[in-house]
Amino acid sequence: MASQGRKNVHGKTGVRFKAAYTASKNYSMLRNVVSELIVHDEVTVTSGVAPELVSLADSMVTLAKENTLASRRHAASVLRDGIKDANGVKALDKLFREIGPKMKDRVGGYTKTYKLGPRKGDNAELVLVRWSE
Repeated sequence: MASQGRKNVHGKTGVRFKAAYTASKNYSMLRNVVSELIVHDEVTVTSGVAPELVSLADSMVTLAKENTLASRRHAASVLRDGIKDANGVKALDKLFREIGPKMKDRVGGYTKTYKLGPRKGDNAELVLVRWSE
């Protein structure tokens, strides 16, 4: 295999090549955020993350509505185990015990987004994502 050059080399001008924000890092971030949404019922994200979050959250609710062993395993592969609420309930358990049965009669549109305005530090547009009633 040919040498691909030196990465992240510190020289006179600092770091030459910075590690890219890859698809795996993006998916990992979405897994964290959707787990937080399930546990805390609402989450504040930037406007770029919100559409991807809504899509993944809606697919998780669809799995919870099916409530089969296969759907539970698929949801467990996406959701994080370490994220729990104040009572110690995991995101997977809350999804299948509370959110799934609550959304049983709904056909879609499980989440709502509200624009909050720009963030103070970097002027990024913030969006509040929460479950529909």
